[in-house]
Amino acid sequence: MSDKIEKTIIIGSGPAAWSAAIYAARANLEPLVFEGAMTEENRQQGTLPLGQLAQTTEVENYAGFPSGRLKAFIDSAVDSEQQYLLPPVEEEPHAVTGPELMNLMRQQARNFGTRVITDDVVSTGLGSRPLSVTTADNGTHQCHTLIVATGARANYLGLDTETAYKNRGVSACAVCDGALPRFRNRPLAVVGGGDSAVEEAAYLSKFASQVYMVVRRDELRASKIMQDRARRIENIEILWNHEVEEVFGTEKGGVSGLQLRNNKENSTRELEVSGLFLAIGHTPNTSFLGPEIERTRDGYIRWTTPQRTYTTVEGVFSAGDVSDDYYRQAITSAGTGCMAALDAERYLAEHDLL
Repeated sequence: MSDKIEKTIIIGSGPAAWSAAIYAARANLEPLVFEGAMTEENRQQGTLPLGQLAQTTEVENYAGFPSGRLKAFIDSAVDSEQQYLLPPVEEEPHAVTGPELMNLMRQQARNFGTRVITDDVVSTGLGSRPLSVTTADNGTHQCHTLIVATGARANYLGLDTETAYKNRGVSACAVCDGALPRFRNRPLAVVGGGDSAVEEAAYLSKFASQVYMVVRRDELRASKIMQDRARRIENIEILWNHEVEEVFGTEKGGVSGLQLRNNKENSTRELEVSGLFLAIGHTPNTSFLGPEIERTRDGYIRWTTPQRTYTTVEGVFSAGDVSDDYYRQAITSAGTGCMAALDAERYLAEHDLL
């Protein structure tokens, strides 16, 4: 165990974590960030360092990054030893990509003195002071405040062909990707039957020629008002008692269709679509936390005070999708990361720990 007691430790490496780190570092809190490990297990779970955004392509809706020639800016902004994590920077104008945006955030945090360790936190000690976190390879570290910003991973069907076409027509976020050119005026499919699935389908209906909702039962789980909304939109068609068995496509063009199975008639059919959107829930990344941190029924860390990032443990704050099961956007995550850092700073000041 390290003898040093950190002012603040941040767990995570998405927009919430790096925003928290930037604010904490500028407040002289000398934050230590555990960004996660580069392991095969994390790759398969979608929990590699830099968060879900690093697994996306162009990000058109993050304020301050209009489409442009970003190569010179990124080359000059990101340290050379970190650039191996970036995809080749395109010369032609494009919106900032997920990996570019996350590496820029990470670099900005480091520029202000944030220390980064590429390791997984496997457990926490939150029942006494100081707080502690234990990592897979770097032992136990103590801290006065802790910011949990580990996000939530989207649930997928688990098909090999689904994995093969992620970010090439397979997505778990309509708001993030639905307006991209590859989906405009083309047929799309949404898997799911809850409120989120209806919201995704309704959003996509603004851009797609047709939206098929693939529902494995003969009814929607969505609320009555959301069910009525789905039925009112002319270009939404609900395919009852259907499940996706396979995703079709090409290396160059991405998704081109689906194989569906009617689980009531035990028959199959092919459906021509240019995109598959999953709306079957998310799983918060909180398995390393002890019982002291109260979670919601769905596993998200519960904020105990309106407009604050407080948790059920004093001095522990949470930010981003690990607590937000509603908005789940990069820009809202970044906002709560800022809030968590400010909450941590005020806690340290109130307890004479600065």
